[in-house]
Amino acid sequence: MHVTPNPSPAQRKDRLALIADARRAVMHDGGPTSTTAVEPWVERSWRRCLATGHRPEQRLTFDTVSAPALRRTTEHNRALVEAARPVLDTLARAIANTRYFAILTNADGVVIDVNGRIDRSDRRADLITRIGVDLSESSVGTTAICAALSERQPVWLHRGEHFFADTSVYSCAGAPVSGPDGACVGMLDLTGIEAVERPELRHLVAQSARSIENALMLRQPHSLMVRLNWPGRALGDETDGLVCLDADGWVTGANPTARQMASQLGAASRDRVHGSEVFAMPFELLFDASRKSGPSMEVPLWSGLRLQAIAQRCGSAPTTAPMTSQVQLKDVEIALIRKAVADARGNVQQAARALGISRATVYRRLGRRPPAP
Repeated sequence: MHVTPNPSPAQRKDRLALIADARRAVMHDGGPTSTTAVEPWVERSWRRCLATGHRPEQRLTFDTVSAPALRRTTEHNRALVEAARPVLDTLARAIANTRYFAILTNADGVVIDVNGRIDRSDRRADLITRIGVDLSESSVGTTAICAALSERQPVWLHRGEHFFADTSVYSCAGAPVSGPDGACVGMLDLTGIEAVERPELRHLVAQSARSIENALMLRQPHSLMVRLNWPGRALGDETDGLVCLDADGWVTGANPTARQMASQLGAASRDRVHGSEVFAMPFELLFDASRKSGPSMEVPLWSGLRLQAIAQRCGSAPTTAPMTSQVQLKDVEIALIRKAVADARGNVQQAARALGISRATVYRRLGRRPPAP
């Protein structure tokens, strides 16, 4: 097995030298960077910090929010902390031998939980892992925390890519965490102090953020949970799209994966979406399928794409094993045709036109003979 070696001391020195060149170009010369050592979002953050009057040599105090604000923050983020705690415990085991630890913040960059091997005797570690400390860009400049919250994507930040000299000892991977409504609710960060650069932690933190998002979804009040994946993919793991429906078929939550699969779910939309707007079939069929044990079904989207799905009633045991058998797709098609005919008040020609099929096909699918000419 081939193992990629750690960067040599010379390679690490070259990387830090390139970062230093980029800092000089932006922070002292005022021009654009002439190197690709830093990503564009890093430079954008540096420039925002400069525009607000910050200077890299300023000393940081790592202030905590006020006691009343901390109480409000703790209460408001209780569900996020509870959903994240098992994930943080698992994450701590994964990074135990790397000199990195985990930090969870709310959407404003305020620390709400930490985990891992934190050396409290090291002031640099203790300062940033206190519950309630403000690690937003306005407070501590460029960090993986502020970058993940502003860029809404997983990021990696190494040493001098942080804006302030006081934060240049840290290396961080960060990923945003979205809630069931699609809005950002916080971020997950992995930080090391004068540690070896580990950009692969960006993948780990992204996967862990996805686990937290799914845990939040499972806590969402719902009558039906629909697990989605593309045909040929195994249902039942954390790559599934998750959609919550209430008893009337309204979507009460969806994870980011589901929002990417079905555009009708949108990004962080506050508008209510009905299941019939997402799936090109009567939503009642999903409830019917949840009463059957085991089989998955194919569900059509209005885009013409199809997904495989497993529907679970609230309180039913989660599916963890791959599902292979399928409810007959013709049942879905027949129900869709019946709904179209009902919507057209019995006008078969109008229903056929709406579905994009022939009038004869409507009669054939419904097992009826067309009227005599």
